[in-house]
Amino acid sequence: MSQGVLPFKYEEEKTQSGMTALAGLPVYLDLAKVVGLSKSIQKYLKVRENSQGWTDSQMVMSLILLNLAGGDCIDDLKILEADEGFCQVLRKSEMHGLRRKVRRSLERRWRKEKKRTVPSPSAAFRYLSKFHDTKQEKIRKQTTVKAFIPAPNAHLKGLMQTNKDMSACLNTANPNKTATLDMDATLAETNKKNALYCYKGFKSYQPLNTWWHEQGIILHTEFRDGNVPAGFEQLRVFKEALSCLPKNVEKVKLRSDTAGYQHDLLKYCETGKNKRFGRIEFAIGCNVTQAFKTAVAQVDDTEWRPICKNINGRWMKTNSEWAEVCFVPNELCHSKKAPEYRYLAKRQLLKETSLPGMEDPQLALPFPTMQMVEKKYKVFGIVTNIDYEAMNGEDLIHWLHERCGKSEEVHAVMKDDLAGGKLPSADFGENAAWWWIMILALNLNVMMKRLALDPSMEVTRMKRIRFSIINIPGRIIKRSRSLILHLSKGHPSYAILITARKRIAILQGAPSG
Repeated sequence: MSQGVLPFKYEEEKTQSGMTALAGLPVYLDLAKVVGLSKSIQKYLKVRENSQGWTDSQMVMSLILLNLAGGDCIDDLKILEADEGFCQVLRKSEMHGLRRKVRRSLERRWRKEKKRTVPSPSAAFRYLSKFHDTKQEKIRKQTTVKAFIPAPNAHLKGLMQTNKDMSACLNTANPNKTATLDMDATLAETNKKNALYCYKGFKSYQPLNTWWHEQGIILHTEFRDGNVPAGFEQLRVFKEALSCLPKNVEKVKLRSDTAGYQHDLLKYCETGKNKRFGRIEFAIGCNVTQAFKTAVAQVDDTEWRPICKNINGRWMKTNSEWAEVCFVPNELCHSKKAPEYRYLAKRQLLKETSLPGMEDPQLALPFPTMQMVEKKYKVFGIVTNIDYEAMNGEDLIHWLHERCGKSEEVHAVMKDDLAGGKLPSADFGENAAWWWIMILALNLNVMMKRLALDPSMEVTRMKRIRFSIINIPGRIIKRSRSLILHLSKGHPSYAILITARKRIAILQGAPSG
């Protein structure tokens, strides 16, 4: 019987031919070797330090490669294992540069002959289960607090330390003395039975991420249940993020939405309690309360200034305006020594009218509004400790809005382009480890774009990276104890991969070839 309508058919190779559909993925092994990713994993995780079978490095690197290749669940390890050509490169890469004693030690970890190159899905599940702490779940059941964040065990902390090493390596190769940190939470929808409902009414987890704007990486993340508010214990998370910054960073700035409007966080930044960085400049969205609206209403109409937008090199006025607001929240009225902040208001003219018969139109709008001089405005509030001389109101608003670009776009990359949108387990710790490993894959890809690929590809999404670099066909040829990866003649990715490998080799001062 014919396979299909058109004149072609599929047949399986009779032997392992060394073909690969992931001819560009080994370049990431090059980069991981240079940045010392495997060494960091072995140093900090220690899940399988004295065990037989797969090492920590082999297990975590397999899951990182799975993310980069486009897999979104543990079962996709079967597809990675079926790519014989790539598996040959992976086996060769794992043994490269190791002393004979170390190679023998790795071989003795297996009582029987090792037949797989990447772990099986069941082995990966067993590995991830080591990141789940049953003691924390018992504490969860005993506590009466609704917003509960399980403390990470030593293995989860090891993933954070590994990411810290990667950040330091990137800032060594691409130095930047300033770190603008954007803190924002994202909802990862799920149907897992133990997941809790978020504020939007569906089951999810809600990780709180700290994005390093200058380097374009996730500096720190904390995996949380869906019912945990985004601003809950944000000061503690911010301190942890600061501890993850490389030693050559000298200045820190903070940006956040209204979830970051926590007075303990604002005071910590303003009073310079951090011994390393001192006073930290910030711009954070503030709650538009009735008291804030009253202060905004007292601003004279002549004090509102237009906000312009750069369109094709020309600054054009928008229908938004800003003004300085004289406002002191109740939280700062209890002491004369309380810090003083600068408050700004942004208003945007609404052209839509209320629906007929609607008594309270505010109930239908997801943002605060105000009626001013017979006009209705959408209103936002901003609090900052940056002086007017250092940055005027319009520039401050534009600077704060920058976080709405990359730091929030990366959330879509986590959940759609990588495997953060499909969590593997009903257990919290396993999902937290899966999320952290996805972050490592995300940051490794950022390092590839910044350090090895052409600068024009720095803003390229993962979909394009896979199509043009990773998921390309090739054939593995064995010659003189080395492997040669053949691409089709004239393929445009050939030059990209050769250039990337040379740049990666230069990073460690190794000879290219």
